[in-house]
Amino acid sequence: MNFQDAVRTCLTKYVDFNGRARRSEYWFFFLFNVIVSIVANIIDAAVGTTAISLLAALALFLPSLAVAIRRLHDTSRSGWWVLIGLIPIVGWIILIVFYCQDSHGDNKYGPSPKGGAGGYGQPAYGQPGYDQGGYGQPGYGQQGYSQPPAGYGQGGYGEAPPPPSGPDYGQPPPPPPTNQ
Repeated sequence: MNFQDAVRTCLTKYVDFNGRARRSEYWFFFLFNVIVSIVANIIDAAVGTTAISLLAALALFLPSLAVAIRRLHDTSRSGWWVLIGLIPIVGWIILIVFYCQDSHGDNKYGPSPKGGAGGYGQPAYGQPGYDQGGYGQPGYGQQGYSQPPAGYGQGGYGEAPPPPSGPDYGQPPPPPPTNQ
């Protein structure tokens, strides 16, 4: 998403707190807020008032809050996490970390805005799909670190191994050979 699309989307969804916002949408709108604030402060300094800055801040408060909450939704967090920003410094740092995280796949807030992320076999923007494995690992159904071992159902993770078969089942092991 480019700068113009992000600003247009955020201003169109002025008070829409539902759904999700991509990382680029949030940060481009943040940049837009900074630019508007700088321009408003310059105008206020030239005129000798603070009215323009105050009006700009009030006009952009709700869309900024809405995109922040949608961004938290994109990282699978509730919008109430925005209140952690009320804690000076530590809260701001935590929110910045949340806002910088990559989008999660489809979640309870809606489908991924990246399109295809989290879908089975549909990778998005360099993300491995369900059937492709991830980070150098084979996909589902192939042997890999996150996959059950070959012969699943025959003593795989958390399962008891099958009983041994053959003529020695239930017999004690033979004694070790003695060297004479």
